[in-house]
Amino acid sequence: MARDHADSIIAVAERTKAKTLPTKASVDRFIAKVENATRRADATSLVTLYEKATGVEPVMWGSAIIGFGQYTFDYKSGLSGIMCAVGFSPRKANMTLYLAPSIFKQPARLKKLGPSRTSVACLYITTLKNVDVDVLHAMIEDSYHLMNQETIVS
Repeated sequence: MARDHADSIIAVAERTKAKTLPTKASVDRFIAKVENATRRADATSLVTLYEKATGVEPVMWGSAIIGFGQYTFDYKSGLSGIMCAVGFSPRKANMTLYLAPSIFKQPARLKKLGPSRTSVACLYITTLKNVDVDVLHAMIEDSYHLMNQETIVS
């Protein structure tokens, strides 16, 4: 089932100009290679959290993003493609979570989440033990519903 899901996303991606594309790489093998033990454990926990929030299985996007669902984009510049609706990457400095940009316009929710920082569509946390996982679950779920299967035109 997971392979069929990945194959269908890959088929769509092959028709786009996007640079970060879904792959058939194993999410479990990717996580197993994460050097930092805390980051590796958090990545495993995040896969479960994202699966519960989205109802879909993870797919590797590029070499380092674990993604769930997809959306399409079509920019005036001519760039078009697909990207995961939500996802994350266990980076060396922190865990990078990819969420809907509108989620970051909710300061009360971010404060309740706990220590983190944001950029346009990224949430950065150092470890899951420092954040409210229930708030994070709701943020992932809301982002997924906002982004999955959407077409972003800009």
